[in-house]
Amino acid sequence: MGTVWELDFYSRPVLDENGKKLWEVLLCEGLVGTGVEADKLFRYSKFLPSSEVNSIVLKGAIEEAIAEAASQGIAPPSRIRYFRYQMQNMILRACDDAGIPARPSRRTVALQRWLSDRNQTLYPQMEGYTSAPSPSVAAPPPSPQALPDALLGQKWTFVTLEAAAFADLPDWEIGFGESFPLDMANLDPDTPIPGLLIFSPRATALAAWMSGLELAYWRIESSKAPQIILETGASDSWVLAGLPGPKLLAEAQAFEAAKAKAKQVHFIGIQDSRESESFAGFWLLQELSLG
Repeated sequence: MGTVWELDFYSRPVLDENGKKLWEVLLCEGLVGTGVEADKLFRYSKFLPSSEVNSIVLKGAIEEAIAEAASQGIAPPSRIRYFRYQMQNMILRACDDAGIPARPSRRTVALQRWLSDRNQTLYPQMEGYTSAPSPSVAAPPPSPQALPDALLGQKWTFVTLEAAAFADLPDWEIGFGESFPLDMANLDPDTPIPGLLIFSPRATALAAWMSGLELAYWRIESSKAPQIILETGASDSWVLAGLPGPKLLAEAQAFEAAKAKAKQVHFIGIQDSRESESFAGFWLLQELSLG
């Protein structure tokens, strides 16, 4: 997977001397495993006036962050994730000019934690702070797509694991996947973590396909045709399975409620069969409030 960094470039709730909002570049190492201390990740921040909001300045900030990281013995990113749908053209151009691939992703766990902390402890203490609500970062509502034909035909089931069970996650045999330190969510060890297991004779192919999607979370859509929806990238979604019948829908909604009690932490795993002791793919997920 290489080294993943997470990036935000947006206005902040702070006005400068001209009454214009300050802008800020944030770059940090991403969380892609469990054996990482979130508070020790590399972080870079830089405030900018609104007159300097362009891809050239952003490219310079990215290069400055990489140089600062290198001075600390930290590897440069092999790719950068960003979640601001409105800023994607500028971010993509800046990253491309800096020679680093960038991908839209709602899987920016480290960055969202940092942003939340700054919104609570830093910005309100700054001169010019304004409590006016920030504009939405949401992309246009997606229309769920069907899975590719080659990946259809799998079976699946809802499962639950206690939070304490994930302490051994680094020792699990997993082909494709990604996780984060579960202690970030501050869950009790006996908290039930809901998950979805998919069984397929094409498990490796399905896991490989999912690994390229920037998995964000899965959810239950209780519409006229209830479904399990997988959210990926900045605005993509996929139909994993239908939920025919009230009994199955009720079970799905119970798992959605369990996800809420687990602070939106959940998982998805892919195996060849129910008897398998390894995973072709496994992702620890958390549905995040972006901003």
